[in-house]
Amino acid sequence: MRNNPYYGPEGHGPYEMIGIGDLDLEEGGRIPDCQLAVATHGKLNAAKDNAILVPTWYSGTSKIMEQVYIGDGRALDPSKYFIIVVNQIGNGLSTSPHNSTGALAGPGFPKVRIGDDVRAQHQLLTETYGLDRLALVVGGSMGAQQTYEWAVRYPEFVQRAAPIAGTAKFTEHDILLLDTLAEAITSDPGFRDGSYASPADVAAGLKRHAKGWTLCGWSDAFFRAGRHRAFGFETVRDFADNFMVGYFAPMDPNALLSMSWKAQNADVSRHTGGDLAAALGRIKAKTFVMPISHDVIFPVADCAAEQALISGSSLRPLVSIDGHLGLFGADPELLAQVDANLKELMETSVD
Repeated sequence: MRNNPYYGPEGHGPYEMIGIGDLDLEEGGRIPDCQLAVATHGKLNAAKDNAILVPTWYSGTSKIMEQVYIGDGRALDPSKYFIIVVNQIGNGLSTSPHNSTGALAGPGFPKVRIGDDVRAQHQLLTETYGLDRLALVVGGSMGAQQTYEWAVRYPEFVQRAAPIAGTAKFTEHDILLLDTLAEAITSDPGFRDGSYASPADVAAGLKRHAKGWTLCGWSDAFFRAGRHRAFGFETVRDFADNFMVGYFAPMDPNALLSMSWKAQNADVSRHTGGDLAAALGRIKAKTFVMPISHDVIFPVADCAAEQALISGSSLRPLVSIDGHLGLFGADPELLAQVDANLKELMETSVD
């Protein structure tokens, strides 16, 4: 499938396509002429010490990061910082199944790991912007996975880290969860092993996928409190059938599956022979770990267990009944908590 109109500057811009050359992948294979879709806000100062990296989450692009988290007076303030939002490989804007050619197109798109994204981002930051450090890496969900990978892989580069609603190693529970969400797509006869002509051919599978995310992305308290009405939907069914299904319907299924596999296989302990404590022990960044109180995908306890392994880190639970998809920004109190924590973190001196 080529040229999906959903992905483009009209809905997700502005951003710049920056080529980093051929990217060799950890699972084998190569992405020739890998392109990263990059949105920047603010200016890099002369000392080059005000750069903040924001990686994207599953299904999300740089646009939602701009809309929800970046702005004057916010913690991510472009008048103070040079904020670099990098769309992860396979998310539809950067090199992805639908915009690749030849053997890499569609179902032929190779397996990409979180580590591949982070190495690509490191190359971007050092070669394009001349950076040798980051004041902060902050991201939610898959963005948190990339944040952890950054802090473990490049401990001297990252001064502060703020993983939000995500873990450094995916749990067995979450692997099974994403298996189920992926099977909602691949079991649709229209999927044709990834050789569909358009997302419309996989409409039934994408609908099942969206409803699965409705169940696990929002908490039961969210629905009991009628929070779906904040999105303009009177009933839960209307919210699921229109907001959630409408959100996923135009997306490229192969891109979703590429990101899903990547999330499932996130594990910083790959750097230390499977020893998670040793991997997280590498982190030198001042780290605030921010789980969301009602998140059923990344519960506070899972995040706290990892945080305890990071020297000098702080656990900062965000209280919101919205659950994991509180990341979408519909709860202003959650956003206020994020801003307060990030402002405190940025005011914290680092060695």
